[in-house]
Amino acid sequence: MATTVTADAPAAAAPPAPAAAPVKQREGYAANAFAHIFLAVWGLLVTIPLIWAVIQSFKTDDEIIHDPLGLPEQWLFGAFGRAWTKGNIGEFFLNTVIVLLGSVTLTMLFGAMAAYVLARYPFRGNRAVYWMFVAGLTLPIYLGILPLFLLVQDMSTALGLEEVIGLNTHLGLILVYVAYSMPFTVFFLHAFFRTLPTTIAEAASVDGAGHVRLFFQVMMPMAKPGLISIGIFNVIGQWNQFLLPTVLMKDSDKKMLTQGLLELATNARYETDFARLFAGMTIAMLPILAVYLGFHRQVQSGLTGATLK
Repeated sequence: MATTVTADAPAAAAPPAPAAAPVKQREGYAANAFAHIFLAVWGLLVTIPLIWAVIQSFKTDDEIIHDPLGLPEQWLFGAFGRAWTKGNIGEFFLNTVIVLLGSVTLTMLFGAMAAYVLARYPFRGNRAVYWMFVAGLTLPIYLGILPLFLLVQDMSTALGLEEVIGLNTHLGLILVYVAYSMPFTVFFLHAFFRTLPTTIAEAASVDGAGHVRLFFQVMMPMAKPGLISIGIFNVIGQWNQFLLPTVLMKDSDKKMLTQGLLELATNARYETDFARLFAGMTIAMLPILAVYLGFHRQVQSGLTGATLK
């Protein structure tokens, strides 16, 4: 008697595992909310003291002492005039602008040149030179103050240029600022120049562009976001620099703005003109705030441009 063999029925498909997307989505929401709260608190901690200091500059000394958290009954602008003239903030401001115009310009020019060569031209010793610049980032400025002071003093004396690049000279401080800012400038722009496309540079070379023309007319415009970003960092760092001018600039008529604010704070304690002190602080803050607000989009694009190319 013939027997029939029937094939086994296919096994039922296993039920799909529950999706983990909702859990990850909730974790993402929690992390996003925590980040926003943290940034909001951080922003308030930075912004509230600045706004408070600006408001104090419009008050009288009596209001500052007895009602430091309130608004002024009458918004007075006389403290700004006293800070600018009697507090010599105008002279310190001018000295700082002169030094920054020279130092930031030279830092950007020499830093961009060095970073471009190290990033685009392989040669023997390339990495050694690059790591020498990077090593400059690891040296605390406090350890180099005494050697730097002696170097500026002895070098200017040996060259017979004490009145040009020696102590208490704007050009001497400019050169020190350039040397101080070069490591980070080269480090930042080196990474940016390495991300720029080589096809445009090769096409310009085929068209007969030399190295100088290729750098200034092709590569520099392409690196504009990075140049603006590092330029803003250099402006902020050199504008707020206190230790270097304190050591190298002793003449009262050549002091920088940070030194002037310290002098203004010292005098305010004896003359009880606290509104003038806060006005001087406000004058010192406004240029940096204006520069950042004017170029913050370029700074963000420069910081992210290297990773997106």
